[in-house]
Amino acid sequence: MKEDRIIILGIETSCDETAAAVVADGQDILSSVVASQAHLHTRYGGVVPEVASRAHVENILPVVSQAIEDAKVTFSEISAVAVANQPGLSIALMVGVTAAKTLAWAWGKPLIAVNHVHAHLQSALMNREAIDFPAVALIVSGGHTNLYEVRSSVQLHLLGTTIDDATGEAFDKVASILNLGYPGGPAIEKIAREGNPHAINFPRSLMEKNSLDFSFSGLKTAVLYYCQGQDMKGQNRAHLMSRQEVADIAASFQAAVIDVLIEKTRRAVERVGARTVLLGGGVAANNALRTALETFCRNRGLAFSVASKPLCTDNAVMVASLAYLKYKAGLFADLTLEPKASLD
Repeated sequence: MKEDRIIILGIETSCDETAAAVVADGQDILSSVVASQAHLHTRYGGVVPEVASRAHVENILPVVSQAIEDAKVTFSEISAVAVANQPGLSIALMVGVTAAKTLAWAWGKPLIAVNHVHAHLQSALMNREAIDFPAVALIVSGGHTNLYEVRSSVQLHLLGTTIDDATGEAFDKVASILNLGYPGGPAIEKIAREGNPHAINFPRSLMEKNSLDFSFSGLKTAVLYYCQGQDMKGQNRAHLMSRQEVADIAASFQAAVIDVLIEKTRRAVERVGARTVLLGGGVAANNALRTALETFCRNRGLAFSVASKPLCTDNAVMVASLAYLKYKAGLFADLTLEPKASLD
């Protein structure tokens, strides 16, 4: 290893993935290890915080050890330890924060606190030679649907957020209604390829004319009404529907979500005079959304940058990459660092 390289160990435990990664100079991924818990939460149709926390406790040491081993570095070569301390499930974040503080103290290394949602944005900026700022960033995941004005990698201003269900949460709930299993995003995307996105005219909630906030609860309820009847007294008919009927519902729901995301992004672009659109978060792995937003940008002469699919879902590479910028800026945390469930 070259002595002048800045090597960051990143740790991520904000929800249901235990992840660790070693990244050099913010771009060079030396290792990335992710232990998924999807199999543990499938029976519940969503993430159970207590189950997630216990799994993090079991996984954190093996995952961190594997990341360091795969990177072929020693602790003395690591410049700093970074951890996502917000937002997320408090008892899940606590595992990662405790591990990071312990390692930073034991190794005598700086500690860097990273905002999980901002790290998703960083995943869309990695390995890009140059970004034409100002930009608008759309971060869509299971817990967050946010629009940001971006002046630099570390200069973010929140423009809009969800007032109820986040995008990924809506996908999970609709997948549950359609008996497609968990996680819902990939399941809906898969069957939607067989469906007609114009089959059902589900509502697009855009709220006030200039609003940049999001609301998907009405859309989710519309799908439920469609399957169960307007009086909600009938049984869910999804299990009686043909595969084509389910595919049409999934495709129509997905199209409604994407239409809202595109319209809100358009409003944000016009408000800030953006020259670039960035896309990150777990739902950014959805091919229909990626294609729609890319087409929107191309038609408007905007640059478009999206996170690679492996970096869309929760991972520690994005944590370590953003921490590199904070390291260069001297933005360190101390050992009193605590997890925060909400977004600052």
